[in-house]
Amino acid sequence: MTLTLIFHLALHALVPLVIALVFFRDQWQKAWLIMLATMLVDLDHLLADPIFAADRCSIGFHPLHTYTAITGYLLMTLWRPLRLVGVGLLIHMVVDASDCWRMAGFAGF
Repeated sequence: MTLTLIFHLALHALVPLVIALVFFRDQWQKAWLIMLATMLVDLDHLLADPIFAADRCSIGFHPLHTYTAITGYLLMTLWRPLRLVGVGLLIHMVVDASDCWRMAGFAGF
């Protein structure tokens, strides 16, 4: 397991934690757990061959990582009962996109 992968996985847990603590202070534990549960979106990786490829950009490749799906996640944030799910999914996509940007050689990544 590379340092980059460890950092990537840590971001998937730490960014939702920070969001929960800052924006959902009264119920930060519930908010964090809901956002962590959205990491199950990575089950769509099971449809790929190979299942995991360190040099593959997830965005636009896996079915639940498409721009259409991301638009749906954005819309989820507008409806209160699904807001935390949408936020968690969007955080996941941004973290995954940051890997894509890094692999593409964008400065600072």
